[in-house]
Amino acid sequence: MKLTSRLETTMQYDRIDARILEIVQKNNRLTSDVIGELAGLSATACQRRLKRLRSEGIIEADVSIVSAKAVGRPIQMLVLVSLERERSDIIDKFKKAIKSSVEVVNGFYVTGDADFVLYLTARTMEDYEQFTRRFFYENSDIKGFKTMVIMDRVKAGFAIPIEAPSED
Repeated sequence: MKLTSRLETTMQYDRIDARILEIVQKNNRLTSDVIGELAGLSATACQRRLKRLRSEGIIEADVSIVSAKAVGRPIQMLVLVSLERERSDIIDKFKKAIKSSVEVVNGFYVTGDADFVLYLTARTMEDYEQFTRRFFYENSDIKGFKTMVIMDRVKAGFAIPIEAPSED
């Protein structure tokens, strides 16, 4: 099956790859032996497929989801950011700032009322206030921002629904 998007290059995967993707999204710490067994492959064949899925960018990263509270960053927020002007140089500069900020866990360039949505963590509200001064108020390209404090993280993950390609 070819996966296409206006933003992404065409990537191909088959039913076995789809099964591997489902498995590693739930637990990427499984050995190739276990993944292969669950997907109906040898460990070596499984390793080859995982290597290809990573090199083609279908698997973007292997990560652990860490509890912000457990590591002393209990304040979590979603922040809607609007830029003064939508010029490519301003957008690119802000994207770079997002990527270099340790407080920003996830950043999205979006359509709608805001230009960006950021997921941030902080130790205290005072730390967040200092961040806003440095990151937003000192940036003349920021028109405004709206903060929504997260009261309860109901679901955390990065699992994408995987559709197995039809056998043609």
